[in-house]
Amino acid sequence: MEGDYDAVVIGAGFAGLYMVHYLRDRMGLDVQAFEAGRGVGGTWYWNRYPGARCDSESYYYCYSFSPELEQDWEWSSKYPEQPEILSYLEHVAERFDLYRSIRFDTRVTSARYDETANRWLVTTEAGEQVAARFLISAVGCLSAANVPDIAGLDSFGGDWYHTGAWPHDGVDFTGKRVGIIGTGSTGIQATPVVAAQAEHLWVFQRTPNYSIPARNFEMSPEDTRQIKARYPEIRELARNSYGGFPYRPVDRSALADSPEERETHFEQLWNEEGGFKFIYGSYSDLLRSEEANYTAAEFIRRKIREIVRNPKVAEMLCPTDHPYGSKRPPVDTNYYDTFNRENVTLVDLRASPIEEITPSGVRTRDALYPLDIIVFATGFDAMTGALLRMDIRGRNGVALADTWAGGPVTYLGLQVPGFPNFFTVTGPGSPSVLANMPLCIEQHVEWIGGCISHMAEEGLATVEADETHAEAWVDHVRDAAEATLFIKANSWYVGANIPGKRRVFMPYPGGFKPYADKCEEVVANGYEGFVFSTAAAD
Repeated sequence: MEGDYDAVVIGAGFAGLYMVHYLRDRMGLDVQAFEAGRGVGGTWYWNRYPGARCDSESYYYCYSFSPELEQDWEWSSKYPEQPEILSYLEHVAERFDLYRSIRFDTRVTSARYDETANRWLVTTEAGEQVAARFLISAVGCLSAANVPDIAGLDSFGGDWYHTGAWPHDGVDFTGKRVGIIGTGSTGIQATPVVAAQAEHLWVFQRTPNYSIPARNFEMSPEDTRQIKARYPEIRELARNSYGGFPYRPVDRSALADSPEERETHFEQLWNEEGGFKFIYGSYSDLLRSEEANYTAAEFIRRKIREIVRNPKVAEMLCPTDHPYGSKRPPVDTNYYDTFNRENVTLVDLRASPIEEITPSGVRTRDALYPLDIIVFATGFDAMTGALLRMDIRGRNGVALADTWAGGPVTYLGLQVPGFPNFFTVTGPGSPSVLANMPLCIEQHVEWIGGCISHMAEEGLATVEADETHAEAWVDHVRDAAEATLFIKANSWYVGANIPGKRRVFMPYPGGFKPYADKCEEVVANGYEGFVFSTAAAD
């Protein structure tokens, strides 16, 4: 055994860093974190593809736990690019002396709960093993890259990459024939940048996406001063909102306005604001009413037709099979304009699906596209993939993969029945990917820390989610989803991008504020729904 700790944390992104800081520095616990990468950053360590930047605004896509950190750090732009976010997280790790508690280049392959010793036995890829009383997953919701199983990929004579595992020294597309497969958020961000370098770019699209312009700009000293002066207000707005964003949505239905009033409202959001504000700072019923949503969706389709000069291409880019926002709404810089370039071709995979990858390129049903480089912008096995790629076993050696065979079962996205002292930060069943992620992470870390403190004060040995409460929570998440338009799309929210994955709506769609209130209520009611024991064998 290489060591025995109070807690082991898996991952060193936003969640892992704050978890280490909270448990070690605020609670005085002996903590060891493991990180598969060679540095901190999590998703911002791995996702270095061209155009990678945050789709939330910089001033709230950051930690709030340290007012001094808020005041000291200065963001360069409204939407920071990947290198800047990584620099921010490296600064946090340095500032709070977190590096000494993180072991890098160390991938956790398994974790088994030892009931007799009340310890989690954690094994790494190198075969070393450590023990810990508490095991905390901070692996992230979007960290298990999904490379589609396309016949012939191994035969491809060029280079291929996944956006979620990008080479650290970059990729030179100059003079290359490039194919990007996928038009989700990463594909939409990468397309304009790759198109500016490549000899020719083919964008292989299965499902067109609604994308809103970012309207990015460099932060002036006055912008920064005003934000820093307003941070208490900004954080309060975010904590009391549906999506964890500091926006004040319009307190009325889209249908309450006249067509002219709606057009003016949408134009302002499109031209002046951009980004997530188009949905989270807009009319209150865009995610609940199909009729209201249609007004926003039709506005975006009109914009696409205005921007893209070729009418046929414009129609191919117009989404019609799902409501706006029912898939993660991308934010872009010149995405639709890119299809006006002579060196860019849009390939409709619904009309002509990919049949195979050949040594020289991609063959669809109707054509062979000669390529030097293939970029898979095909997303992730979201929410559960990174957890299930580890062999995690709870009581009686039961595997998490078996427990979740019919879909993830958690209570509040925090714990799984049958897995004592195992916590998941922003796990399935929590708002996570439907809200401002750093805010969700801080709320989870602080709740977990509070629970562990409660156990210490009361002399409790173990905690785990009650099965009945967990099942009821899963039902509640499903009912909440069915009250929205999220279920109208084949999205990664339900695992539709992973062949064979059970279709279950995984994040909690009831809103950040109601969720946080529920977590506080559970604590106030004596941790209702969680079962404690005074000894491991109890």
